[in-house]
Amino acid sequence: MALDEDRVSELAVEVFKHLNGTMITAMTVIGDELGLYRALASSGVVTSEILASELSMSERWVREWLHGQAAVGYVDHLGDGRFEMSAEAAAVLADDSHPRFSAGGAGMIVPLLSRSVPAMKRVFESGRGLTYDEFGGAQFAEAQERMWAPWFQHQLVDTVLPALDGVVDKLKHGGRLADTGCGAGVAVMEMARAYPDAEFVGYDNSEHALERANRSKRQTNLENVHFLNPDVDPLPSEPTYDVITTFDCIHDMAHPTPAIRAIRSALKGDGTWFVADVHAGDSLDENLEEANPLLPMLYGFSVLCCLSSSMSSPDAEGFGTLGFGEAKARRMAAEAEFSRFRRHDFANPLNAYYEIRP
Repeated sequence: MALDEDRVSELAVEVFKHLNGTMITAMTVIGDELGLYRALASSGVVTSEILASELSMSERWVREWLHGQAAVGYVDHLGDGRFEMSAEAAAVLADDSHPRFSAGGAGMIVPLLSRSVPAMKRVFESGRGLTYDEFGGAQFAEAQERMWAPWFQHQLVDTVLPALDGVVDKLKHGGRLADTGCGAGVAVMEMARAYPDAEFVGYDNSEHALERANRSKRQTNLENVHFLNPDVDPLPSEPTYDVITTFDCIHDMAHPTPAIRAIRSALKGDGTWFVADVHAGDSLDENLEEANPLLPMLYGFSVLCCLSSSMSSPDAEGFGTLGFGEAKARRMAAEAEFSRFRRHDFANPLNAYYEIRP
């Protein structure tokens, strides 16, 4: 076939655009982990000499990093070697208490590239993926916590739980909630603080995540929170919980079908299963038709992360990042003998939210 040289040029440009984004992400990780963003946010107008002195760093390295930040627009260059971070940029890159803080999640790319990519030849050939702890390690558990913490801290208690039928009333009066796939426990801790009379149990089989969760529990001295590894202490087989939550984890599970059945068995007859998972269609065609600009990123995360986890067992179901869209969620909930399914919109472009009841 004859080459369309214009198309060749277009694709080559696209490749370098995406390489550009990769390098920007790498510099974001450096700025976050070395405290450069936080120092910029609190220092006003600075030069590379001033910033380097504040952080006891080499001026030449700080200067080069600042030049790159000015090039992407994260930092404003005022001329004569002076730089300033706007309040808006500080909210996104330096203030981990702001609901739009995003720099923490950029740290996920480091363990994925350093641990997952070297294993890809074996994974592609064998079909067997890596568990969360194998491909991410402790660094990934920390990055996951920092990525999701702003949403949990600003949306979960004040906006999400009140929108679910009867959930707040149950938690106020001593109800029991299980968070399956709790990660480092941020959601559990937020809810436990808000509802001290309720009991909360977080389940996760990542040892790194559980270590972080238990460390947070010790620091807060909350007595109504417990963390368990479901491989050792599975969900109870009888109706126990008033509420069960799964935040962005069903698509990561190697065995989501039995997991959903276990959720149904552990949930009381008037209980609520609340699901947050990646917004997706039921096929590639549906996803392409929606023209989500983040779609390539989501499929990339799937190969390096979510599909790997969901293929980490010989008999895995292998959903991957975009494998648990609304159509499949409805089918699987019905098969597990749930009868009520309601979708919520909490203004998150990445996630869909489902309130599912027996």
